Amino acid sequence: MLRKFLALWALFATATGCSQPVYRTRSEPLVTVPSVDLARYAGRWFEIYRLPNGFEDSSCGTVTADYAPRADGLIQVVNTCVKADGSFDRSRGVARVVDPASRSRLEVSFFRPFWGSYWIIELSDDYTWAMVAEPAGKYLWLLARSPTLPEAVDTHVRKRMTELGYPIDKLIKPANLLPVPAV
Repeated sequence: MLRKFLALWALFATATGCSQPVYRTRSEPLVTVPSVDLARYAGRWFEIYRLPNGFEDSSCGTVTADYAPRADGLIQVVNTCVKADGSFDRSRGVARVVDPASRSRLEVSFFRPFWGSYWIIELSDDYTWAMVAEPAGKYLWLLARSPTLPEAVDTHVRKRMTELGYPIDKLIKPANLLPVPAV
């Protein structure tokens, strides 16, 4: 159902000229991290923050993204939204590397032939949190391996978002208190 909604939303947005707002206020190009070990990046990530967008359900109490390498060189992507009543929506897609030198610029598709940029712009050395965006400044996510961040890390990433020109007052923070079904 979520997949159908996303496809219809994309068609509607294209047909009506609607677009996601550009949140980023800085004009210099985004820079991705120099290198990503995709084997270390694989696994479950919890959404800690996101900027509003037209395809994520605001009723989600927990949001996760699971990444796994595939035999064909693509990366399996499974996004899960768990609601307060325990029900969940799941969206399956694939990612592909578009910058093989750094592996920090990817594209994700939940319904081909449409692909969206997925740029890793900040990544902790221990791969416990990552900041993901797209180059136009329309989307931003902060992901972490656990449902919460230590206060010092939270303060650091919010400061970094501000430095990059993102409005932290518009961030959405899922509660991340609900268990996520296995993928």
